[in-house]
Amino acid sequence: MNRHLGILGGGQLGRMLALAAHPLGIRVSAVDPQADGPVAAVAEQITAAYDDREALARLAQADYATFEFENVPDAAVKQLEESLPVAPPPIALHTAQDRLREKRLFQKLDIVTTPYRDIVELSDLEQAFRELGKLVLKTRTLGYDGKGQVIVASETQISAAFQQMAGVPAIAEQWVPFEREVSIIIVRDRKGNFKSYPLTENLHRSGVLHRSIAPAPNATELEAQAIAAAHQLANALQYVGVLAVEFFVKEGQLIANEYAPRVHNSGHWTIEGAETSQFQNHIRAVCDLPLGSTKARGHSVMLNLLGSIPERETLLIEEGAHLHDYGKQERAGRKVGHVTVVSTTAEQSATIAARLEKLIHN
Repeated sequence: MNRHLGILGGGQLGRMLALAAHPLGIRVSAVDPQADGPVAAVAEQITAAYDDREALARLAQADYATFEFENVPDAAVKQLEESLPVAPPPIALHTAQDRLREKRLFQKLDIVTTPYRDIVELSDLEQAFRELGKLVLKTRTLGYDGKGQVIVASETQISAAFQQMAGVPAIAEQWVPFEREVSIIIVRDRKGNFKSYPLTENLHRSGVLHRSIAPAPNATELEAQAIAAAHQLANALQYVGVLAVEFFVKEGQLIANEYAPRVHNSGHWTIEGAETSQFQNHIRAVCDLPLGSTKARGHSVMLNLLGSIPERETLLIEEGAHLHDYGKQERAGRKVGHVTVVSTTAEQSATIAARLEKLIHN
């Protein structure tokens, strides 16, 4: 039987989900307020606000529903859930939308995080600095890619940092002098079956992911820790779909930073670099189909393209290079595409990626 999937969100993640659905014969419709959303080129787009009741009623005619990012309204997901199965579960979305709820869930599950404090008043931030030292002050909601956060490294910065939050609820996290950043991506189906992708090492610049390396080098023990934590989290949430958890690594131990209840930027390498991409496995889990193999096909390096895409010929001439253009208008700092290098050895993929990085002006 042909299936029909509804997606809240029509950005690049929605586009890649739709592309992964096509080989499976799954029709996709997506709601997005931007008329020129990346999804529009590959699937039906319903141009409307995420909480538009008429648009949601049209989307509810699908067989299953999902969402492509955390900032879709809770109420919209709950309305869809009245008519059809929605995955990941709304509780996973609700928790991930608020950093304080997220940290408390990690704490409840004994998943290590950096020490943190809830910030309501200026005095809360002053006390947090006295107790924890250097801080990262973040809005509790709507922050992503380094937005909505500021570093507090001295007492003289406290007042200005608090004012920068503009009165919205915030959380102060103790600064982590980490050695590496890694992420684990797992997928869980409706029967509770799990599959895990290899651990990925990530490099961020100005809070935005710049490069991912998979499998992460010298990370066997870290990978086991990360998978265990992600499985524990997914079971607690009765999760369905792809789940990503980001960690800092300090002195050989993992410190959970945040989780994403969706397909994730650090898993883009799986399109060419794994037997089954994170996007198709998310589709399979949401639409109640058997999960595919998550085994790596060699060694991959993924590079984000921000603001603009270099001349395609200069990227594609490299052996093993795969370009993804999201079809977005170019704008400084905007994610407009990515390129993934897949090679038989880690050394070869790193060498090719280093040449490509010289062409990218992120």
